[in-house]
Order: sequence, then C-alpha cells, then structure tokens
Amino acid sequence: MVEVFRWLLRGFVGLSVLALAMLLLAYYFATQSIPDYDATYEIEGLGGPIEIVRDTNNVPHIFPTSATDAYFGLGFTHAQDRLWQMTMLRRTAQGRLSEIFGESTLKIDDFIRRLDLVELSHASFQYQTEETKQALKSYSDGVNSWLRIVQKDALGRGAPEFFLFPPQIEPWTPTDSLSILRLMALQLSSSLKNEVLRAQLSLTIPAERLQDILPDAPGQAITALKDFATLFPTLPKQRQFAQVQQHPLDPLKPLGLAGASNAWAANGSRSASGAPLLATDPHLGLTAPGIWMLARMEFPDGGVIGATIPGIPAVLLGRSDALGWGLTSSYLDDLDVYIEQLNPDDPTQYRTPDGFKSFRSKSVVIRVKDAPPQTHLLRWTDNGPVIPGAQYDLGSITPPGHVTSIAWTALDENDQSMTAAINLMRSKTISAARAALVFSKAPSQNVTLADRQGVMLQVAGKNPKRNPAHASQGRIPSQGWVAENRWDGYFDFETNPFVRDPASGIVANTNNKTTDKPFPHHIGFDWGDTQRINRLTRLLNDREVHTRDSFIEAQLDPVSIAARTLLPLIAKELWFTGDPAPAGTPARQRQIALEMLANWNGEMSHHIPEPLIYAAWLRNLQRKLAEDELGPLIGHFPRADPVFIERVFRNVKGAAVWCDIRQSTRVEACEDVARIALDQAILELTEKYGPRIDSWRWGQAHQSQQDHEVLGKIPLLAWFTNIRQDTSGGDHTLQRARTSGTGDTPYANVHAAGFRAVIDFSDLDSSVYIIATGQSGHFLSRHYDDMSGLWRRGEYILMSLDPELARGGAVGITTLTPTGQ
Repeated sequence: MVEVFRWLLRGFVGLSVLALAMLLLAYYFATQSIPDYDATYEIEGLGGPIEIVRDTNNVPHIFPTSATDAYFGLGFTHAQDRLWQMTMLRRTAQGRLSEIFGESTLKIDDFIRRLDLVELSHASFQYQTEETKQALKSYSDGVNSWLRIVQKDALGRGAPEFFLFPPQIEPWTPTDSLSILRLMALQLSSSLKNEVLRAQLSLTIPAERLQDILPDAPGQAITALKDFATLFPTLPKQRQFAQVQQHPLDPLKPLGLAGASNAWAANGSRSASGAPLLATDPHLGLTAPGIWMLARMEFPDGGVIGATIPGIPAVLLGRSDALGWGLTSSYLDDLDVYIEQLNPDDPTQYRTPDGFKSFRSKSVVIRVKDAPPQTHLLRWTDNGPVIPGAQYDLGSITPPGHVTSIAWTALDENDQSMTAAINLMRSKTISAARAALVFSKAPSQNVTLADRQGVMLQVAGKNPKRNPAHASQGRIPSQGWVAENRWDGYFDFETNPFVRDPASGIVANTNNKTTDKPFPHHIGFDWGDTQRINRLTRLLNDREVHTRDSFIEAQLDPVSIAARTLLPLIAKELWFTGDPAPAGTPARQRQIALEMLANWNGEMSHHIPEPLIYAAWLRNLQRKLAEDELGPLIGHFPRADPVFIERVFRNVKGAAVWCDIRQSTRVEACEDVARIALDQAILELTEKYGPRIDSWRWGQAHQSQQDHEVLGKIPLLAWFTNIRQDTSGGDHTLQRARTSGTGDTPYANVHAAGFRAVIDFSDLDSSVYIIATGQSGHFLSRHYDDMSGLWRRGEYILMSLDPELARGGAVGITTLTPTGQ
C-alpha cells in the first residue's frame, strides 16, 4: 500500500511538474508577441526615419519626416498592439469568420457576402483623392512591415490568439481599411432590424398601440401610414416569429445597442476663459480590447491627436492645434427594406416598375471549419442585395412568392467616406472641416466642431431622397416594384441640418432629434435618445459660463432624468400607503424599497441600492405591461423605454390599456401592475443579493462586461482576458452605461463611452482623454487594461501635442529607419 502511495505521489508530482512546464512554455511563447517599444528596425522602402514615442500611457506619438510616413507609422503601431483585432475586423468585413469558427458564424458570413463589402471597397479606392489613396497605401505598408518583422524575428505569431487559431495572416491592403469603415457603418445602423420589428408589431397589435411600444421622439406628429398587412395582403394569417438570438460576433447589433454618443461644444461667449470648449464620448459595445486606440500623428503642418480604430488610417475623434471634433450617431434612416415580387413563371426574375427583370447574380464559396465548403448564390435587384428570409427573421414578414432586398447608403461603390475622415483630420478651421464632410456618405454622423473662433454641429452623410408618396416612408418594408418607393439618389449635402455659433453659444447632441422637418427631409423617425438631452440642457444652462472641469462633470453625470420623471408616475398610488407591515414580509420589503426611492435623487451611483431597485422595477414593469400583447416579440424589448411607460401611466391616447393583463378575467389598473412588478423585482434581487435591501449595491449588478470577443468565452482564459468593474450610470444617464437586459446579468454594463475627451482651446495641452481598457490588445501586456481603472473612476490623461511631454516618462521609443541608413 505504501509503495502504491509513493508511485501515486510520484505520478502526481510528475504530472504537476509537466503541467507547470507546459504553462511556462505557453506563457513564454505568448509573451514573445508583446512588442519591444525600445527597438530600432530597418524598413525597406521607407521614405525617411520615423520616431514613435510611447508616452507614459503607451500612446504612440508618431514623428515622421513626411505626411505619407505618418500613415506608415500609424499602420505599424496598430499592427504592433492590435493585430488580432485588426484581422478579426477584416475577417468580419470579408465574410470569412466561418473559416476559423465553423458553422456558428455561417449566417454572419452569408449576410456579409451578400452585401459584397470587399468588392465595393476595392472599387471605391479609385474614387478617393490622391492624398487618401497614398494614405491607404502607406498605412498598409506600415502594417505589412510589422508582419514581416514578426515573421523574421519569430515574435510569437504577432498575437497570442494565433496559437489557438490559424496563424496565416494575409498582407494588408487599402481594400481592407475601406471595408472596415463600411463595417463600422453596419454596426452603427439599426434601420434593418427596426423595419422588421415594426412590421412584425403591426401584424401583432392594433395600429393605435404601435405608437406606444415604438414611440416617436416627442415633437411633430407623424401622419397616419398604411399598416404592413395592407401593403401585403397575401401574408399568411398564421405567423410565427423567431426568438431573439444574437451571435456576439454579428456586426448588426441588437436594437438599442447600435451607435450612441454625446457631444457638445461652447463658444467663447459661454466659456470662462473666452475660448471654445468641446466634449465628446461615443458609445459602443464594451469589449477587451476596446475598439478605440489613442494615437498622435505629426504632419508637416502640425500634429493631430485622438482616437483611432485599428485598421483605419485616421484619427476619427480628436484635435489638432487649430480644430477639435467629436461624433455622435445621427440616426439618419440610411436603409430601406423592400419586398420583391418574383415572376411566378420564372423565379430568376423579379418585378420592377417596367415589368419583370432578371436578378444580377453570382456564386461564392464559403469555407467552413470542420465542414465541407458551401456555395451560396448571391442575387441583386435594382434596389440592392437580396437577403434570405432566414436572416434577421425576414421570412416572417415576406409573403409567399416574394423575397426581400435592401437599399443602404454604404453600398455605393463611389463612397468617399474615407476621404472625408482624412480631410476632416487635416482641416484647420470649421469651414474647412465642413467642406471635408461633403465627401462623407456612411456612416452618417453628427459632427461637433470647434476652432478658436467658434463652434458648429453638422449632420454628415448621405440622406436618401425618398418620394413624398413613398408607401411606408421607409418605416416598414415596402413594395420594391413601386416606383414611388424607390430612392431617387440623395439629397444635397446643403440640406443636411447644421447650426453654427447659435445665440445660446452652445451646440449639443445626445442622439436626440435634430430636425422637425417633415418627410422626406426628416433625417429619421427613430432616435437614440429622448432623456439625456434634457439632463444635458439643464446642466449646460445652469451655468452662464463653462470650464474644462464643468464639461467633465457633465460628461460623468450619473443622474437619471428618466428616474426623476417616472418614479412619481408609477409609484404615486404606492407611496407611504397603509400601516407598516410585519418585518420580513413582501409588503414590508416593498415599503422599505418605496421609502428609499422616495428619498432618492435619481443618481445612478454604483455605491447605493436605489438605482438597482429602480432598474429592476422598470425592467419587470415593461415586461409585465407588454409581454401578454407581444408574445415572443417581447424579447426585442429587454430594457425599459421611459417614453412607453410614461405614455401608459399618463394614459396618452388610451395607452393605459397596456396595464390590463389579457389572460386574467379582471381588469387590472396600472397601480396594480406597478405593485406586482415591484414585488417581482424585490424577489429577484433578494434571491441574488439577500434580504437586506440597504446592503444592495448598484455596482454589484452593474459591472462593466469588457470581454474578449473570442477568448472571453473560454473559462480559464476568460480570467486573463475579461475586465470586470463596478460602474455608475445607467440606460438614460449622460454617463451612459447601457444594461444588457438579458441572461443572468440583465443589469450588466455592456454599452458605454469607450472613449471620452474634453478639449479646451484656452490651453490645448490641458485637454484630456481616456479609453475604457488600455492601448494593447495583448492580454498579458501591462497596457492591456491599465486605463480601465482610470476610466471607471472618471479620470483622464492629458491630450497633449507637446513632444517633450511625450518623451518625458516614455515607456519606449521605437525608431524606424530606411534600409541602409
């Protein structure tokens, strides 16, 4: 027995030593791809020496000898720090995810291939200006130079992920960068899913109730439209809608999780220093690494510093020594879904205003890991690509003998949006910046501008020219063969809304409605915000003049104007009612929660329980109000909509009918549903956080989920790659921290400001910025998450163009020299 034990012990020790050796070996190989920022490299074909100074926060400051080499240096640094992220963005845009992830991503690849982003991007290169063409080529050269160094010096395949997935990396091309910009347009667009959902709802609930659950932004009323069933009377009477499912790598984001953002600027009349101020914080899905990487590029006429996206050769938000700019999603309706009628005698043809016409078509092969390659037939109509009914539940709204197609602004081969981005970065005045934005097509953005003389807000991007007689005004799918439903090009850039140096001295946007113009000059019907703008307006108007610090305070403001508005409505029949209930009973728990909410100021601080009670109450209330009417479509509404709840509890146009639970025999009042929802919320939170309500904390439930999109799903690696932190803010606060609304962590923060900046023209080098993770995409690098704590605490780093400040405390200086020098 003793001998057996000895051999078992020896075996255990041996296996442990072997396991440790394997872990150390894996660690060694993985760390080889962490760049040496103090290295010198000889680069063949380089125009002149480039110095890349990594400041104390690992932000690369690129000092070249020419403008062209500035783009080379940016490509080089992007590849050093974010190679895996760049290749993933490229694979997504190419529709080639299934080559490494198998059948789970086949639907994504099928959809992307039908958009034909790569071919369109390749064709669009010729439409760019000569400077942009050279920038794209030089950027690609920079990326490829790093790839050659990785191969030559055996630098761990460039990123640790390539040890788990195919290590082959194709050379970078200008088409790749152009494709990624179109991919970003797709990620920021929600029109396709909005149209499908609106059509499904119109088939499910009465027309007068559709305006409740999908409310328009308060403002000018919309005239009555035909409902979807009227447009397509051959739809089957029995319909089944698919359950809401979303692959984490799908670039078309769930409703409510597409682009969002805040940006505002004050001219000298509203600034304490007399010089303009600008704040910007775009909101996208949280990941690790984040989508943004900070960088500074030096040009012969001055430097530019701000946020970049790896794969794109431009500073997309930031400042120079003369101009500052920020972005918000414009919510311009840039996409229409069409129902195309097939020729009953020849399914290779579809109906047009002039009769039946053959589809334009081609076949593509999609390679799938661990499965045979698949051949997919792609088809196009005059309106755009045909999208199968299996995609995004389009089949549920497509009558027999029909298919669906889409028209989208990002599908034009003459797209010059990359030229717009580069020209904007190089502009020195607001007027020059506005001229640069003429080239922009997609994604449409509200661009907030400031120079030393003033401020401006300009809607950029192409606005489809729809016919005033359009059957659905682009709100739901329409007949593709009706001439009045088709686009007639685009409106001229001069018709896009803009405001420059208004009398108030301030321009601002939080994805709120930007124009009251009627259709077809309306920009859009669906807006990203109805709440944050009210809070921002109050904060900006509370002060006669502003400073950098007051802009920071507004950017980090965690107060929910929605909570302040809704709680008096939904709790008015519940406040302080009845005698104190016995301790520990549901009634007593409800009384405690209501008393806490009655004394709460709406601040969504991670330190206190009230935001958690409020968020859980509203989530349960929304579901309780709508679930019986919507059935499976309730999955599209995982978060509470303040406008919907306000309409119901104010009984706007009979909206209180939502309070009656259809399955019950009695008629429920809204206060009954509010009480039931609160009890459900308290029970839900008690089961998870215990019975002591005063010990609950919003931050416990509202942790940021900054996950690696691939490795974050692997249990052991997730511990290294995923970032978790308690965060303040909420769905409708200026410090936006959108909740997931689904799964085991419905209150987790999944969508927030991954980049924040405040630019002060009184002292530009005192401007500040921050990203949500760190500069490196390598999870073993100390720069992978070194800014995440600062970001969570609402701190910033200096956004300075001072070369000596960059060199002081630099973590490394990389020198690139032409071969032979």
